[in-house]
Amino acid sequence: MLLLEVISGERLAKPERGKMRVHKISNVNKALDFIASKGVKLVSIGAEEIVDGNVKMTLGMIWTIILRFAIQDISVEETSAKEGLLLWCQRKTAPYKNVNIQNFHISWKDGLGFCALIHRHRPELIDYGKLRKDDPLTNLNTAFDVAEKYLDIPKMLDAEDILGTLRPDEKAIMTYVSCYYHAFSGAQKAETAANRICKVLAVNQENEQLMEDYEKLASDLLEWIRRTIPWLENRAPENTMQAMQQKLEDFRDYRRLHKPPKVQEKCQLEINFNTLQTKLRLSNRPAFMPSEGKMVSDINNAWGGLEQAEKGYEEWLLNEIRRLERLDHLAEKFRQKASIHESWTDGKEAMLQQKDYETATLSEIKALLKKHEAFESDLAAHQDRVEQIAAIAQELNELDYYDSPSVNARCQKICDQWDNLGALTQKRREALERTEKLLETIDQLYLEYAKRAAPFNNWMEGAMEDLQDTFIVHTIEEIQGLTTAHEQFKATLPDADKERQAILGIHNEVSKIVQTYHVNMAGTNPYTTITPHEINGKWEHVRQLVPRRDQALMEEHARQQQNERLRKQFGAQANVIGPWIQTKMEEIGRISIEMHGTLEDQLNHLRQYEKSIVNYKPKIDQLEGDHQLIQEALIFDNKHTNYTMEHIRVGWEQLLTTIARTINEVENQILTRDAKGISQEQMNEFRASFNHFDRDHSGTLGPEEFKACLISLGYDIGNDAQGEAEFARIMSIVDPNRLGVVTFQAFIDFMSRETADTDTADQVMASFKILAGDKNYITVDELRRELPPDQAEYCIARMAPYTGRDAVPGALDYMSFSTALYGESDL
Repeated sequence: MLLLEVISGERLAKPERGKMRVHKISNVNKALDFIASKGVKLVSIGAEEIVDGNVKMTLGMIWTIILRFAIQDISVEETSAKEGLLLWCQRKTAPYKNVNIQNFHISWKDGLGFCALIHRHRPELIDYGKLRKDDPLTNLNTAFDVAEKYLDIPKMLDAEDILGTLRPDEKAIMTYVSCYYHAFSGAQKAETAANRICKVLAVNQENEQLMEDYEKLASDLLEWIRRTIPWLENRAPENTMQAMQQKLEDFRDYRRLHKPPKVQEKCQLEINFNTLQTKLRLSNRPAFMPSEGKMVSDINNAWGGLEQAEKGYEEWLLNEIRRLERLDHLAEKFRQKASIHESWTDGKEAMLQQKDYETATLSEIKALLKKHEAFESDLAAHQDRVEQIAAIAQELNELDYYDSPSVNARCQKICDQWDNLGALTQKRREALERTEKLLETIDQLYLEYAKRAAPFNNWMEGAMEDLQDTFIVHTIEEIQGLTTAHEQFKATLPDADKERQAILGIHNEVSKIVQTYHVNMAGTNPYTTITPHEINGKWEHVRQLVPRRDQALMEEHARQQQNERLRKQFGAQANVIGPWIQTKMEEIGRISIEMHGTLEDQLNHLRQYEKSIVNYKPKIDQLEGDHQLIQEALIFDNKHTNYTMEHIRVGWEQLLTTIARTINEVENQILTRDAKGISQEQMNEFRASFNHFDRDHSGTLGPEEFKACLISLGYDIGNDAQGEAEFARIMSIVDPNRLGVVTFQAFIDFMSRETADTDTADQVMASFKILAGDKNYITVDELRRELPPDQAEYCIARMAPYTGRDAVPGALDYMSFSTALYGESDL
């Protein structure tokens, strides 16, 4: 009856003698009604059983009441009351040796379990190290006495009773242990608060490390670009073909060895950035804003500048090689023509300065005059060569030939000498004409010989020069043109031989006249220095040069055929690789938006694609090798394909970047799905809705498409002012940079975050308040006592001093710190 009064809180009526049983039943029913009002279900027991003294049923009812008011409210990780209490005991006693709590009966017989619970929460009350497992009586009495004296827990159990039975009463021990749980509930709240704070701080520390890693990787990549671009923009020309070929080889090494790792770093940087932003969104943190100049867009802009510099540098290298090739050809032609001209002019000045006409006979004077006329004809014939020499020198100057000073000096010397020859020729003619009236005979045959021999000799010299002339061609058509011109030249040789025979016939006729009429001649033609022997020698040289020219043209024709084979070989591969890259890009795009299977299936599919793409790399390397052969052969165009090596390189780099980025997007979707508890069916529904309105298959939705997508998913966005304001709020979340498009990742982030159960600044603030004992501030000692060392120091270093009226020395402001963790203020 007393127990029922305590439970119901009502004073029961004292039964009078004779009416004892009726009043007892009435009183018990009042207590039972109160118990039932508190949600306790009593089965198979009524007031009569209690009044009549049914011990078994009465004890069962008492246990039900204890379970409701002392144990049922215990909850650890959403388990039942009994399981929760047992789990709490196991966690608290786990660090203690000789303690193994598996139940609520024999696990407690040695008393160490009770002592461990007390020591865990109040270590100053028990010296646990001195307890012995073989002294259970002392252990039990120590625990019961300390609990009663310092924790206000009554002695519900007796040590001798526990030791005197093989299996102590489970309900009694469970009831007694529940008192320990309630006594230490305040510490439990502090532990829960500390765990929440540790979790939040760990997220922040991890995110800060990811930010530092991004900043370093971005700085290193930008520094490499900054160092590389000046090298690519250096247009200092080299003087020799060998030096420029070395520059081209260095550039190939850069493209083949140095740049590919940086392409991977750039791709990894974008992946790290996207992963970090996803983690920040999932943990309800503000988006990461890199340092100035280190945004992904800044790196892409810098990378674009690098590739622009690459393109310009390669074009410049090839143009320089063409220029040097042209210069070498022109310089060799200049030296040949200059040597021929200098050989011809050798001694001409001395000849023109002779005074032989002053003591000559009449016939000798006339001969000298005719000889001078022949020289003037010869001089005029060489005018074209001098003009060619000057034109070549001018072209070498315009093309910035490195040895232009020596070329200009030699050209100037030839021109000065030519002017001097002209002046000397005019002066000698005037002298001869003054004495012409004194001279009257001349040998017409010698004159005719000289006149015909000089142009023929000049023709032969020109022919030898042409036959020895170097040539440079880039196509089969060009070498065929040279071959045709050579065949046309060979067709003129019979007529030239007839002219040679005619000139030799004139000389033979002169000899006959001299022999016939016994003319007193010196034996040489006074009008020319060209002898029949010289004509025959040069003619023979021309005949020898013709087959040599044939051989040179044949060899060049073979080289051009080889170049054509290289063009076709490169074109055949490029025409396969280029479409293959485009096809893979399209397939990756389809995989990223398809809904066949789970996200893990998509991820596996994409990784298989990535493997097949990586395995394709040897074909790219082979094409690079063919491209190198083409460049080494100085081939500058290819009509067999529209793909250049630059196109293939850019496409390949885009393919690698796209597959890596797409894999990262699916990984982020998995991360979002798992963190937000999104089912595969929900994810498929989101993807189906998104794909339905992504009609251009761009992977993004415009504002109107996005609004229609939201409406299809049940969002009430009307056309009134309120609906527009709500849609503007949503757009500010999914498109914070105001690009005018919504990606699928931003879409699922939004769909999940609207109902996400994430930690908040208020939750963290409440946890700190528990650790601080409900104070508005927290101390350094409290932080170090309640949190792990590294996280305690993390808080101490960042918390501002507390300045409220109730502040004490060393007080820290945990409220501003909590809001700063979520970007609502600055740390």
